[in-house]
Order: sequence, then C-alpha cells, then structure tokens
Amino acid sequence: MESFSVIEYISHNFTVIIDHLGTFAFAISGVRLAVNKQFDWFGAYVVGFITAIGGGTVRDLLLGVTPFWMLNASYLIVTAIALISFVFLRRIIERMNITIFLFDAIGLGLFTVVGIEKSLDANYPFWIAIIMGMITGSVGGVLRDIAINEIPLIFRREIYALACVAGGLVFTLCYYLGLSLPWTNGISATTVIVIRILANRFHVQLPTVK
Repeated sequence: MESFSVIEYISHNFTVIIDHLGTFAFAISGVRLAVNKQFDWFGAYVVGFITAIGGGTVRDLLLGVTPFWMLNASYLIVTAIALISFVFLRRIIERMNITIFLFDAIGLGLFTVVGIEKSLDANYPFWIAIIMGMITGSVGGVLRDIAINEIPLIFRREIYALACVAGGLVFTLCYYLGLSLPWTNGISATTVIVIRILANRFHVQLPTVK
C-alpha cells in the first residue's frame, strides 16, 4: 500500500518533479560557468537562478500568466541547493566527469516538456506549445551567457533550439498515440537530451549564413 501511494504521488506530481529537476540541472550549469568566471557566491547564485527560471519566465509572460517562480519559493531554494552542492562537491562532480554540458542537456530536455505541457494546459494548440517548449528550454541559457559576457550558445551553430523542436514533435506524436503523460514526458525529454549529446559528440552543426 505504501509503495502504491508513492507511485501514485509521483504520477500526480510528475510535472512538478521534472520542473524542479530541470531547475537544479540548469542552476548547476549556470553556477559552474559563473565559478569559472570567478564570480562570488552571490553572483554565482544569481547566474544559476537566471539560467533556471529565465526561459520559464519568458514563457509565462507570453502566455499571460504570473511567472511560476513568483508563486512558489521552492525554485529559490533549489537554486541555493545547486550552488551549495557545486561549491562543496565540485571535485567529486568533476571527478565523475559530470560536465556543464551534461547538466545543460538534461535541463534542456526537462524544461522543454514542462513548457509544452503548461502551454497545452492553457489551451494553446500544439504548434504554440512546441514554440513555448523551445523558449522554456533555451532562453535561460541565452540569459546566462549574456550575464557572463559570452556569445549565447544557441547562436553558435549548436543543435540546441532545434533539439527542443524535435522533442516537441515527439511529444505531439506520443500524445496522439495515447501514451500516458509520464511516458510522453520521459520520451520527449530523452529525445532532446540524446539529440543534444549526439550532435555534440559527432560535431553536427548548422551552416553559417554566407
């Protein structure tokens, strides 16, 4: 009975869980870049927080709703946990070869499906939901790179936003095939992550404009 209740809780709160996992992953990526730029603790926290909530904030403003982090302080807390985890476990993280790229890819996949689902809940069509998923996943990284004075990753021929679009198309397909929400979210997020990793591994890039 107890195990069933845990499974039932996870099922009912799946979106909230992956939203916070994405927040942690993106915050870690932002904190790591800020630390490499020799930011202090507060500066690293701000960069991590911007990375984590930037895309979702833009999405909510476009959808005409109150930005999600203004309704729940847990996102501030998760970012603080990410900062403390990285500061005190930095050597362990680097020894395990958990790089900024991996955290960024995980956050990209998780946030994409959150953006898609929230847009569908607001009764927008799938093409809007896919765009909002892309914004949720990628805009935080753009704001992060601007904050640390780097050219945003999304503009450097990387397969980044297109990975979000691919995840959105997979989400749409899973939805019409009648898959459950956890399976749909999991498959879609995995699609984004795998595309991002494979594109980086095999140096797949978009051509520059001549």
